[in-house]
Amino acid sequence: MPSFTYPKLVAAMFFWGGTWIAGRVIAQELTAPLAVASLRFVLSGAIVAGVLLLSEGHLPLPQSGRDWGLVWALGFFGIFLYGLCFFFGLQRISAGRGALVVALNPAVVVILAWLSGKERMTTRKALGSLIALAGCLTVIGNGDPLALLKGGIGLGEWLILGCVASWAAYTFIGGQATQRFSALATTLYASLSGALLLGLAALWQGNIDPAAWSWRVWASMGFLSLFGTAIAYTWFTAAVHQLGAGHASVFINLVPVFAVLQATVLLDEHLGLAVLAGGLLVISGVWLTTLQKTTLEKTA
Repeated sequence: MPSFTYPKLVAAMFFWGGTWIAGRVIAQELTAPLAVASLRFVLSGAIVAGVLLLSEGHLPLPQSGRDWGLVWALGFFGIFLYGLCFFFGLQRISAGRGALVVALNPAVVVILAWLSGKERMTTRKALGSLIALAGCLTVIGNGDPLALLKGGIGLGEWLILGCVASWAAYTFIGGQATQRFSALATTLYASLSGALLLGLAALWQGNIDPAAWSWRVWASMGFLSLFGTAIAYTWFTAAVHQLGAGHASVFINLVPVFAVLQATVLLDEHLGLAVLAGGLLVISGVWLTTLQKTTLEKTA
């Protein structure tokens, strides 16, 4: 096993944590961030295409109507819908809080896999999911876990929850896609189809003036394209190949930790103790939910 697998995996989580800071910068500076979002995935798609050409010698094309359906579903849920919720949500709430909410993703995927009959629910998974859900309610309620039931959360929180829903859908669609395409090709198709949808939405939204974008917007977009998408996805995919999906996915719990730390240093964000405690519950619950799968893979 290559000695650099773990350092690259941790670095990928660090880069994904940084996407929340870059996204917050773009969302705060631009009232119409969709053009930046579209260009991000055009650039990352070009980088992934280059990697594909180097590693496989050609760019595979979808061969059937089902293949094309998967391509557009990947782009719609994983890039377009997620991007809408991500950028407009970050216009309304802090990067740290947003990342802590989205840390719920793996637990949501486990619950949906159980409801759809794809995976068996165990006591450990159920307990972990409940802990993660309690933590998520605390974070989106800004310290009050009952805020959602009281109608006390705003549009920003709902949009970030939309990130969770759209990523869960993308995860299941991606599982079908990787049975027909390689992991790199799946990332390429998602990036390009999602970039097209975001580009059309940006044209409809208007107010596109790249000349007026600050260096912070350009730097953030470059970070999102190169480090947050092309490098992080490639290194994570390689880690899944080396370690197994369950083992590698546990490291995703580092993403909100890195996001909160970077937001504190770079954006001067300071979360309350109740929100941080809720985030710790989310991470602990997700770790417990995914622990059994990892243990089984190690002993198999």
